[in-house]
Parts: sequence; C-alpha cells; structure tokens
Amino acid sequence: MALLTVAISTLKELARAARSAEKLLDTLNRELPLTLQDIRVTGKELSGLSDEVSGSVQSARHVVEQVDRGLTEAKVHAQTVQVTTRSLMAGATAALRVLAGGKPRRRRRPPTRRPPVQHSPVPQSPAPQPHIAPLSAKSTPKTRPSKTSESSLDAPDVQTTKTTEATENIEKPKAPKEIKN
Repeated sequence: MALLTVAISTLKELARAARSAEKLLDTLNRELPLTLQDIRVTGKELSGLSDEVSGSVQSARHVVEQVDRGLTEAKVHAQTVQVTTRSLMAGATAALRVLAGGKPRRRRRPPTRRPPVQHSPVPQSPAPQPHIAPLSAKSTPKTRPSKTSESSLDAPDVQTTKTTEATENIEKPKAPKEIKN
C-alpha cells in the first residue's frame, strides 16, 4: 500500500508539472511569434539605419574630397597669382627705369664654384695641348655653347680674380713713400 500511495502522489505531481508545462507552451505560442516579428522588424530598421549611415559617411567623404580639391586648386592659383604679381612688378620696375632714362639693371649670375687652385713649389711639365685648327670663314661651329660656358663668360670667377690680384701684388714693387717736410 505504501507503494500505491507513493505512486499516486507521484502521478499527481506529474499531472501538475504537465499542466504547468502546457501553460508555459501555450504562453510561448501566443507571445513568441509576436516577439520574433518584433525582432525581424528591428533587424530591418537596423539595416535601414546602417544604409543611411553608410550613405551619410560616403556623402561626408565626397564633401571632404571636394574641400581638399578646392584647397589644392586655391594653393595652385595663389602660387600663379604670386608669380604673376612678381612678373608684373619686375616689368613695371623695368619700364619705370627705362622711362626715367636709367639703364636697366642686369643681374649677375653667381660665379660657378671651382676647386681652389693649388700652387706647388716644384714646376711641373705642362700637359700636351691638342692642336686646334683655326676656323675658316666657311666652317662655323654647329654646336651651341653650354650654359656653364655662358655663365663662365658672363661672370668672372671670384677665385681667379683673387689669385690674379694676389699675383699682381707680389710682382709689383712698392714705391717708397715720400716724406713731406
């Protein structure tokens, strides 16, 4: 009998658990589809927001690129204006000098840098010079002088000038100073 009492009480508990499970499943059947539908709608809204944000980011990127292009163009135009203004001022200055009767000022090119001349106390034999034939009236050189040769012709070499002055000072004897009474 004890076994029968235990079995009946166990069956009652199982029936109660089954009713609770049935109520839970019934509640889930009513609420779960609505919850799933809300989750689907929320996912679609998030997708739409993501697309809008992506579009906004692309739009902002295009705006930044346009601003960057505008700044680059403004920089180029400013440099062009600067060069044009300098050229205009140089032309106006030259025109005023010519109109005022003054000679236009020529700019000297800076001297080219050459290695310093080394003086040795022991005389060295001169290097053999190639024979250069004189140019006849019919033959003219077909090459143009290079820019370095032009600049060396236009501007005297500072080192050569200093060496020449030093040589002239050594070669010239100094005259005695006159004493006035």
